[in-house]
Amino acid sequence: MNQKRIPLYEALNNFKEKHPISYHVPGHKNGLVYKEVNPEWAKFLQYDVTELRGLDDLHAPEGPIFDAQKLLSSLYGSRNSYFLVNGSTVGNVASILASFTKGDYVLVQRNCHKSVLNALFMANVNPIFLSPKVDNELCIPMEIEPSLVRDAFKRYPNLKGCILTYPNYYGFTYNLKDIIEIVHQNNGLVIVDEAHGPHFLIGSPFPDSGVTLGADIVIHSAHKMLPAMTMGSYLHINSERVSNERIKYYLGMLQSSSPSYPIMVSLDIARHYLANFTKEDLEFTLSHRNRFISQLSLIDGLSVKTRKEQDPLKVIVSYEGYSGFELQEILEEQAIFTELADQYHVVFVLPLLKQGFTYPYGDTVKRIKTSLEKWTPSIQVEKMLYKNKGELTSLSMTYEEMEHNEVEYVEIKNAINRVAAKMVTPYPPGIPLLLPGEKIKKEQIERLEQLLALNAKFQGDISPLYKGNISVFKDR
Repeated sequence: MNQKRIPLYEALNNFKEKHPISYHVPGHKNGLVYKEVNPEWAKFLQYDVTELRGLDDLHAPEGPIFDAQKLLSSLYGSRNSYFLVNGSTVGNVASILASFTKGDYVLVQRNCHKSVLNALFMANVNPIFLSPKVDNELCIPMEIEPSLVRDAFKRYPNLKGCILTYPNYYGFTYNLKDIIEIVHQNNGLVIVDEAHGPHFLIGSPFPDSGVTLGADIVIHSAHKMLPAMTMGSYLHINSERVSNERIKYYLGMLQSSSPSYPIMVSLDIARHYLANFTKEDLEFTLSHRNRFISQLSLIDGLSVKTRKEQDPLKVIVSYEGYSGFELQEILEEQAIFTELADQYHVVFVLPLLKQGFTYPYGDTVKRIKTSLEKWTPSIQVEKMLYKNKGELTSLSMTYEEMEHNEVEYVEIKNAINRVAAKMVTPYPPGIPLLLPGEKIKKEQIERLEQLLALNAKFQGDISPLYKGNISVFKDR
């Protein structure tokens, strides 16, 4: 297929050239309502249209959206690919609901996004969690070992499939190929939340994509690593193990009936950007990335950590004497905004640059130097050692039992060995520290207390949390 084309973008431009007069929704009327007030905003809103003649319908595509999705599928080599306008969240939920039924046993990577856990609850399955090995130098969960997956199928022979997160939020990958083969050998289905890996298609030095490695469903956040708008994502069906009709059914149920055309156009443009990314573009991107890392490494007290098994566009940075949360605040004073912070690091997400493009790496280094000159180390963040061996765990309550059990609040220090009633999620990256139905361990409480002391941000039932309380199920 002709990857030079951008069908939906072309259709919208043709529509604009007709100087249309709107007597339909949305209420800004092709931006005309704002024309006198905010011309710049009015110009952007010309792309915010609805399902009109020639512009197609995401839920029943047969025109430019159909063509754009076919180009996407052709690029990735999938059986079918779909635009998502509600983020990878809707892709995760639709995939899980379409693939598993009530009571199924399903392997799930423990350090997954909360959308996966919400979908497990909605599907009312029995999750068996795969805990990754932890790198105790970086204090970051890393790899899922194939041997752990093989052991899981021996212990739970009725497992229906596996849900994995690849890469993790720091850009680290693992031996996904062998894991996929083990699951398939046991007649299971593999869903990969590859939100941070849509650009892996480029090839070395980027890791292999789950699509090329044979996963059955792969979900990509185009807005994270490709130049798409926020909430723009892709879903790829990659095998006959997946019911295309069930996926379409749940996407139709869960996605907005008024999908955003700006988001969809940006997905079409992002696909075009990736499809036409050349070897010269890659060399240009990596040369600027390497120079940036070298310059950061020369700043006193700043430490840059990269690994071979890591996405080159993810850069982990720490500052001696400061937590990652503090470093993030220091950088934000100079209007440098990083992707996430944890107890020890911040994570920079770098762009894919085409040859000749500019990006303010030099200005970034200057601002960091200016910012750090004002600070001297104030604390020493003690590293928490984790169990270094991956393990299999399960919930102490089924989802049905949770729905009918009463909840109470206890002091955080008294929550050890109680069953968590609500999700506690440091955000970003959105990986829950505590899961509903999970027996709370001492090391989880220690980590929670450290995160609270370091002013980490949380999502969920946070008001009691900041008062020193946590929700648990009443003992039966």
